[in-house]
Amino acid sequence: MTALLDVDQLRTFIAIAETGSFTKAAEVVNKTQSAVSMQMKRLEERLERPIFARDGRASKLTEDGTRLLDYARRIVKLNVETVAAFSDAELSGRVRLGVPDDYADRYLPEIMARFSRAYPSVELTVICEPSVDLLDRIDANEIDLAIVTNCESKRPSEIFRRERLLWVSSNRHPTHLEQPVPLALGRPTCVWRRIAVEKLDQIGHPYRLLYSSSNAGAVAAAVLAGLAVSVLPESGLRTGMRVLNAAEGFPELPSCRIGLVRTAHESSALADALAGHIVSSLDNLSEAQAAE
Repeated sequence: MTALLDVDQLRTFIAIAETGSFTKAAEVVNKTQSAVSMQMKRLEERLERPIFARDGRASKLTEDGTRLLDYARRIVKLNVETVAAFSDAELSGRVRLGVPDDYADRYLPEIMARFSRAYPSVELTVICEPSVDLLDRIDANEIDLAIVTNCESKRPSEIFRRERLLWVSSNRHPTHLEQPVPLALGRPTCVWRRIAVEKLDQIGHPYRLLYSSSNAGAVAAAVLAGLAVSVLPESGLRTGMRVLNAAEGFPELPSCRIGLVRTAHESSALADALAGHIVSSLDNLSEAQAAE
C-alpha cells in the first residue's frame, strides 16, 4: 500500500518554500528549527528524493520540490476545509481579524460572507489599519490574525497570494506627463511609498509628494481626480484608472506578497478556521478574475 503524506509536514514544507528559510518557517508553524528539519527529513524519506537544495543560508526547492509545492498547497487547503465542515457547530466565541483598507473593499465581503455562513455563532471583529500597525497589534495580542502586505519577506508569514504592484494614473487626465510628477502615496512607514520613490530616484525621474494618506480610498480619489500618480496592487485597480509602464517613465515594481500573520501568544481554533476561509475566499476571487 502506498504510504500517505503527513499534512503537518506539508504545511511546514509550504512555510519553508514561502519564507526561503528553515528558521523563518519554524516561527510560522510554531515549531523548533530542529523539529522542522526532522519533518523535512522524514518527508524526503517518504518521497525518496530531495526536495531542497541549499543555496548559502537560503533553502531553495529542487525540481521535485517545486512539483510537490502545488500538491502540498491543495492537500493542506482541502484538509482545512474538511475539518471546518465537520466542526462548524462546535465553534463559538470571538475572533479578531486585521486587514489593511487596501484590501478591505475587495476581499472582506467574500471572506465575511463565507465565514459567517459557516460559523453563525462566532463574532468576527475586523480592524482596518496599515500592515505595519497590524503587526504591532499582533505582537501586543490585540488581534488573532492579520492579512498583511509583504513586498520584501522580512517577517515570517503564510504567503497565500502574489500580485503585481503597479503605477496608476487617471485614464482621463495626462497627470503622468507633469514634471515633476505629483504622487499620492501612503505614510512614510509605507513600504510601497519607499519602493516607489527609490525607483524614481534610480532613474532620475523628478517627482513631488502631493498627497500622503494611509487610507486607500483617499489615495484612489486623488488618482481618479487626475491630481496624482500612485502605486497600487493589481487587485486595487478601479474603473477610471490606467496602468503606467516603463516606456512612459515609470519603472517596473516588485511583486506584492500578501500573507497571514498569527499571534504567537496562543493557538486558536477560530483563527485556524478563519485562515482557511480567507485562503478559500481569495482562491474564489482569483478564479472569478480569470473568468472575466
